[in-house]
Amino acid sequence: MHNHATAARPPIHMIDREADALAGLALEAEARLPQVSALLLDEISRAHIHGEGKIPEDVVTMMASAEFIDEATGASRTIQLVYPRDADISSGRVSILTLVGAGLIGLREGQSIRWPDRSGRERMLSVVKVRRD
Repeated sequence: MHNHATAARPPIHMIDREADALAGLALEAEARLPQVSALLLDEISRAHIHGEGKIPEDVVTMMASAEFIDEATGASRTIQLVYPRDADISSGRVSILTLVGAGLIGLREGQSIRWPDRSGRERMLSVVKVRRD
């Protein structure tokens, strides 16, 4: 049985302890942010899990900076993916508990994902560059 949702979502990679932390966050946020919570748990459950030193360099992890293009508008943005307490939209620090954050985690440079935006429309997000300091 071929599921369109999986076709639209490329393989993703996560660091083991980040996956655990994010699962906890997603469960905590379930009542407040049901959509993001469900999407994030879904992504965690399908991710390839790696020890910290073993994850490919070009993967969007927590605290990484990611340049991505919203294919609907062609607009390019660079954000740093952070835990909710560190989020600050004005300085480009985007919480993992946002649709964009949950969509980008685990992607590699050159990958694209079809992902819902706040209005519920699916958008294609494409990762151009990942920097992990």
